[in-house]
Amino acid sequence: MVSNCANPKCAKPLHYLREGKIFVFDVIVDSAGDASRRSRRMEHYWLCGVCSQTMVMEQSPEGVRVIPRSTPRLRGEISLRKSALFS
Repeated sequence: MVSNCANPKCAKPLHYLREGKIFVFDVIVDSAGDASRRSRRMEHYWLCGVCSQTMVMEQSPEGVRVIPRSTPRLRGEISLRKSALFS
């Protein structure tokens, strides 16, 4: 279960899903000591509202990580999204 922001420098507790962004990744996991027995599972991550403005989650061969957004979100986009949520 997701309980905190995935950004290790933030770690804000998750209280409501109305802010921030959820990321879901299909992760392959080796069974204990047996590389031939692999299983898949869905892993969920959450970035709080502040962190999701400048960062995203990415899956790479090394695992899932937080990376900077290639282009920061515009304030207008945020206010439109908020107004759509509360209308």
